[in-house]
Amino acid sequence: MLRLSAFVVVGMALAVVAQDAPHRLILKDGSYQLVTKYEVKGDRVRYYSSEREDWEELPNSLVDWDATEKYQKDRATPPPEAVELEKELAKEGERVEAELPEVAPGLRIPEDTGVFLLDNFQGEPQLLEINQTAGDINRNTKANILHGAINPVASLKQTIELEGAHAAIQSHVDVPALYIKLEDTPQSDSNRGAERQKSQQPGQPVSSETFRILHVEVKGNKRIVGDVKRQVTGKISHEQHAVKATTTNLNGGWVKVTPTENLPPGEYALIEMAENGAMNLYVWDFGINPKAPQNPNPWKPDIRRPASQ
Repeated sequence: MLRLSAFVVVGMALAVVAQDAPHRLILKDGSYQLVTKYEVKGDRVRYYSSEREDWEELPNSLVDWDATEKYQKDRATPPPEAVELEKELAKEGERVEAELPEVAPGLRIPEDTGVFLLDNFQGEPQLLEINQTAGDINRNTKANILHGAINPVASLKQTIELEGAHAAIQSHVDVPALYIKLEDTPQSDSNRGAERQKSQQPGQPVSSETFRILHVEVKGNKRIVGDVKRQVTGKISHEQHAVKATTTNLNGGWVKVTPTENLPPGEYALIEMAENGAMNLYVWDFGINPKAPQNPNPWKPDIRRPASQ
């Protein structure tokens, strides 16, 4: 995105330079006058000097009109640098379009990685980024939040809790779509990394067990995501209230998770499961509340007017 922004800035700069650059009145002695406009009146040429910022005149016979006209034609032809820049912009635009899915008309996922929720507020589609929240079993928030501890706790039973009665992001629709693409897994977790890469390859079926949407229970000022049980044999089991959902691969390694039924108002969490059945204790929490105020800093559709307008 930074490269694309740089190209756009350079392209705009070139356009401004081309528009503001003065004309040249080339004289027969090889010199020229830099002018922003001129007009021929009989045997005199009246022009506005861009150097002295004033109107001046000179004899028509001193101007080499053929050379002046040729210069204007050559100047109108885009230089090789501008042509190459246009090609780079086209390639970059195609790359961005291929890797960042368009989730609604004029609304595209703005980042290379992350978790986003597609909402609709007062008839306008809005895209919201969901940050991860740590469950209280592992409070080491200094760790990489996208790849928090997934190993189950050693005790026989533990409750995974989130602070606060409500999530920061509240969906106004009861069937929100979640778009997911996580960062590369560290080399020390190569097995899980291979699993994630396989599950998020475009065109490959994604297991519905990799990402789950859970209905979270609110108790006082806490939200209960679920219980983790570990038997003496080491077998792990989870008690959760999972929501039925479909999982789909998208371009650029993105995964889309969508509930298959309307979600009642309440609190929810998107969780990530490992192949061994362990749950990532860092979850993406959100709520369903049609009456909630607008979420802060949403991405909105960028509907561009036709060039004729």
